[in-house]
Formats: sequence, structure tokens, C-alpha cells
Amino acid sequence: MKLLFAFFRLIRWPNLVFIALTQSLFYYCIIVPALPPSYYQLEYAFTQPLFFLLMIASILIAAAGYIINDYFDINIDQVNKPEKMVVEKIIKRRWAIVFHWSITTAGIIISLYVSYKTSYIVIVANVLCTLLLWFYSTTFKKKLLSGNVIISLLTAWTVLVLYFATNSTYHFWFAFPSEIYAAMNRIFKFAVLYGGFAFIISLVREVIKDIEDREGDARYNCKTMPVVWGIPASKVFAGVWLAVLIGTLSILQFYAFQHGWWLTVIYCLLLVIVPLIWILRKLYTAQNIPQYHQLSSAVKLLMLSGILSILLFKIGV
Repeated sequence: MKLLFAFFRLIRWPNLVFIALTQSLFYYCIIVPALPPSYYQLEYAFTQPLFFLLMIASILIAAAGYIINDYFDINIDQVNKPEKMVVEKIIKRRWAIVFHWSITTAGIIISLYVSYKTSYIVIVANVLCTLLLWFYSTTFKKKLLSGNVIISLLTAWTVLVLYFATNSTYHFWFAFPSEIYAAMNRIFKFAVLYGGFAFIISLVREVIKDIEDREGDARYNCKTMPVVWGIPASKVFAGVWLAVLIGTLSILQFYAFQHGWWLTVIYCLLLVIVPLIWILRKLYTAQNIPQYHQLSSAVKLLMLSGILSILLFKIGV
């Protein structure tokens, strides 16, 4: 039983639940309501069973990424978070690498099947994701900014992959009914909106986590932003992106206001924009590891509230 609990800690099961929640909300609240009945007559339609398979593939690839990250991070984790270590402490390194390759293989096989049924982009991108997760753990994590950008792109991909799986128009040369093109455009707009939100907020959180882990990273010669540029410059970098996100979301609220989407405006203001402003203020006053850890947790909760806003589109606001 201890080994089972350790395995779930290793694969970061709460993060995997978050991936499943994000994809489920986007599929059932954005994609399904947007698609006309004629879409499901297409040969390459993205049906519900295929969605479940793609979600499982996404979870497996992410879980494998967490395993390989801990596999290569043993020394750094002994400094930054020794109490949370699983690899070598409970699960031997050789078993960690076996778990990684087994789960990765399963994820790729499922992705291949979904890609065969929907869009070739799915398998190409998911294979690229597995490679990026490997090289992130071995190389890019220790490089300035590149590791942060990779993780942020992979976070955004959990939303964008659903659009590419849905858009079967890639398979055909002839004209589609206008209702299908209109549905694809609507789904694309929401995919860019939520994918962009996921990218920026994930980038901010990665920088805050790097500040929190600066001691261990510096000891093992990791060239993260706080190590190379210093903590003040890293705060400015994260703060600029927070300001960009606050400004963008505020502009979008004017658009929502003009369309009478009152509930959306109120939700975004109270549960997204105001918390963003709070995080921005706290970022510049944070001085120690517990404060940065609190900020990292706050950003994670903000990601959740942002994703839950998808429910508003299901009820027609």
C-alpha cells in the first residue's frame, strides 16, 4: 500500500485530475455544443469514445513526464524538497525508468489510434511532447527560460490538442457545410483563449517555482532565471506577464459586457482578475520560500478558477 501511495505521489495525481477536468470541461462545454449534427457524419469525426482515449493519452504522457523529471532531479530535490522525494527513497530508480517507458509507450499507442481516427497532428504533437518532457528533464530545465517556455507550451497543448482532434477539415479538399466551418472557428477562438491563458499563467508559476527552488538549482549549476538574472529581475518578468494577462482579460470583459454576459463578467472580475491583482502585489512583497510557495499555490488555484469558467458557456452566458 505504501508503494501504491508513493506511485501516485510520483505521477502527481492531482495534476493529472486537473488535466482530465480541463479537457472534459472544454469538450463537453465548448466542443460538443458547438458541433452541428452533420459533423458526426464525417469519417474522421471526433466522437466521445475518441475523446476519452485522447484524455487518457494526455494523462499518461503527463504522468510519464513527472516520473522522468523526478528521476533526473534526485540531487536537486534533496536540497529543495527532501520530504517529498519518492525516487530512491521509496521507489528505486530502475523501477522509475521502467514505469516511465511503459506509461509513455501506452500513451503513444493510444495517441496513434486517436490520430488515425481524427488528425495526424495528434500523434506528431504527442510524440513531440514526450520528447520535450525528456529533454526538459535532462537539459532544458537547467537552461535560462527555455524550460519554463516548454512547460507552458505543454500546458497550453492540453487544450489545443482537442481543437486539432476535432478539426477534421484537414483530411478533405472539398468544401464543408458552412455550419461546420462556423463551429470550427468558434472552437478555435475558445482554444486560443484558454490555451493562451494556460500558457501565461503556467509561465508565471514556473518562474515563481524557480525562485522558490533557487538554492538547490544554484548548488547544481542550473541556469534558471533567478540564478542567472537574480530574484528582482525574475519578479519583474513574472509581473509583466501578470500585467499582460490582467489587461487582456479586462479588455475581454468589455466585449462580454456588450453582449450582456453579466455572469461571465462578474465571475472573471471576482475570481480571476482580482486574484491576479492580489498575486501581482504579493509577488513584489514576497521575501522568503514560504511566501513564494504560497504564491505558487495561489497561481495553481487561479488556474483552476480560470478553467472552471468554461462551465459558464455550457449554461449559455
